[in-house]
Amino acid sequence: MELSAEATISQPRDEVFRVYRDELTRLLPYLPNVRGIDVKSRKETGDRVEIVNVWHGGGEIPAAVRAFLSESMLSWTDYAEWNSSDFSCTWRSESHSFSEAVDSRGRNVFVEAGPGRCTIRIGGRIDVAAAKIPGVPRLLAGTIGPAIERFLVKQIQDNVQEVARGVDRFLREKAR
Repeated sequence: MELSAEATISQPRDEVFRVYRDELTRLLPYLPNVRGIDVKSRKETGDRVEIVNVWHGGGEIPAAVRAFLSESMLSWTDYAEWNSSDFSCTWRSESHSFSEAVDSRGRNVFVEAGPGRCTIRIGGRIDVAAAKIPGVPRLLAGTIGPAIERFLVKQIQDNVQEVARGVDRFLREKAR
């Protein structure tokens, strides 16, 4: 399933990019569906920064999906390559519980949207092979897989807006 989300922040692009890349853990209060983020590694080479984060998700799980997923299963490792020369981030995520069943990858771009404004565009794919998830009956896999994909895409789209508002508040408070 295609993933597409966009948010505009009334803050300069370079500051927004830096906060997303370097201060993500400080944004946890603004991420309602994330319980924690652990930075596992960071490697800087010129304009590029490679970061590996472990995310611990949560939030409301729809009834159709609840029988097959629990909050404890919503943890993943995010492999991101940040490129400051074009204000982009290429990423892929690995689910801890269903690494063979979920493929998630994409690219975020930070675009100037006028003086002191930045638009974050997130594009990618989330594909769930539900038949590879333990406990999902084969007859329901065709229904459950798309339901899980819709749930994950919706969570990400909602979080993009929440994080954008959080980055804006974070930078405003920091400027005081």
